[in-house]
Amino acid sequence: MRNTDVRKPTIGQYLAYCYGKVLPPELRDWVREDLTGRGATARLVIRATTPVVLLVAPAYLLPADIITRMVITLPLVIPFIYFAIALSPVYRRFRLTQHGLDGDLVDARKHEREADDMAAYYARYRGDAPIAAKESD
Repeated sequence: MRNTDVRKPTIGQYLAYCYGKVLPPELRDWVREDLTGRGATARLVIRATTPVVLLVAPAYLLPADIITRMVITLPLVIPFIYFAIALSPVYRRFRLTQHGLDGDLVDARKHEREADDMAAYYARYRGDAPIAAKESD
């Protein structure tokens, strides 16, 4: 269900975007898909951890056994991965607003997936449908 007509950034624009630069307004559709589409969290984790992995990679060239190398590198890499996952919605919301888009788009896919459950909950326990479900009818 991807739109193939969406303009993509150049390699230079993409690399700058990965590390904080704002893309031109004509790339907003691509930015929205990148930050809210399928795999957005995985892309963010890869972008966030790439610099630290490159930083600790030379430790694996040291003349030591694998356990020693892991003891040197994993205490740095694991927190980066953990915090990248934990703060993904916050960072993606910031990046959306940075590009002039609505930050609530981060939760749009979640709300779509949970819409039926919410409607069933409201119908069962509150006797009416939620506002969002009423608007879509």
